[in-house]
Amino acid sequence: MARFFKNREKSKGQSPGALIFIGDQKVDSVKTRVIDYDSSTLTDQELLDIKDGSHFKKTETVTWININGLHNIEFIGEVGRVFDLHPLVLEDILNTGQRPKVEEFDSYIFIVLKMIRFDKETEMIVNEQLSIILGENFLLTFQEQPGDVFEPVRERIRKQKSRIRGSGTDYLAYALIDTVVDNYIYIIELIGEKIEDLEEEILLGHDPGVMERINLFKREINYLRKSIRPAKEAILNLSRLDSDLFHENTMPFLKDLQDLINQATEAIETYRDLLTDQLNIHNSVMANKMNDIMKILTIFAAIFIPLTFIAGIYGTNFEYLPELHYKYSYFIFWAVMIIMAGGLLFYFKRKRWF
Repeated sequence: MARFFKNREKSKGQSPGALIFIGDQKVDSVKTRVIDYDSSTLTDQELLDIKDGSHFKKTETVTWININGLHNIEFIGEVGRVFDLHPLVLEDILNTGQRPKVEEFDSYIFIVLKMIRFDKETEMIVNEQLSIILGENFLLTFQEQPGDVFEPVRERIRKQKSRIRGSGTDYLAYALIDTVVDNYIYIIELIGEKIEDLEEEILLGHDPGVMERINLFKREINYLRKSIRPAKEAILNLSRLDSDLFHENTMPFLKDLQDLINQATEAIETYRDLLTDQLNIHNSVMANKMNDIMKILTIFAAIFIPLTFIAGIYGTNFEYLPELHYKYSYFIFWAVMIIMAGGLLFYFKRKRWF
């Protein structure tokens, strides 16, 4: 299956809002974890029945419910019924090829982003869709599989005197998005170091696999660009929302998010241009090496053409060839050949042709 687009064959001809999972199943069963807190209390536990989540909608505490696994359509449908989610939102959650975006509804905000990681063995980018539902006192996150970049946020929640413990769901949503964007920059830096190291290998011209690595990193940078450029647009739209769900105190943090995502997109464009330059340099180095090879071959050809001419004449089978029976003809023949070859080499050297 193509990495840049998901196979949407199952959804062809289906009505809008139909619950169809588009993507790869990455877990055997869905796991749900709830973190409920305020400035003085904290509960962190597994939620065995999603119907129990309706209890947290009525509390004054901040509730973060994280769901790992999207393949169970019945479960996602039940989440939608418990939290009154629109069918089109559920459809987008199940479509793991969804473009990053922000949509505002009457009682919640729907956010889609991509979480990424860098596989150091294959040197390839792996992404995962993250869907966020921001309500008045609850926040839902949907992930394709366990493992994420949110552990620092969980550690901050565990600290009673942290800012996040005294803030609402809007600040929690900001903290999660901020962590995702920070990870973007971290991944770009990892790839950027490898791209910059390529330049020395290119100039030396000894590694035959450098062209393959340039193309690999160009593909991965484009893959990153596909995830991060729409995220920039989504974060910009998020900061422009006129919603009661975002308190005035949180808005400056959303502005800071714009700076971070701008930094990420600019870095991607920089490394994209750098890879193009490196490809041009590599082609120039290879062309220069080929020119040097052709120059040497041409010089040797120029030397041996007259020698071949002389040898061709004296290698004929005429009976009355001049100097044929002369005692020193053989030595004279070699002397003429060596003098002519040496003279040509001297001439080429003076012309700086090699």
